[in-house]
Amino acid sequence: MEPTTEQLKAFFDFCVRASELLQTIELTRYDKRNNRIAILVGQTIEVEILSSGEVLIR
Repeated sequence: MEPTTEQLKAFFDFCVRASELLQTIELTRYDKRNNRIAILVGQTIEVEILSSGEVLIR
């Protein structure tokens, strides 16, 4: 399965916001097992983007 349009839009928006805050995006991955995009921002901020486009920040 491929990322949804909503996920890709949310991913782009999140990356733009992170770069405006001068945060580095260390890692991105699309997990086919649960259809989520995972992002590691800096050393500590973990983000998941669900197939609906909802962004979860930990």
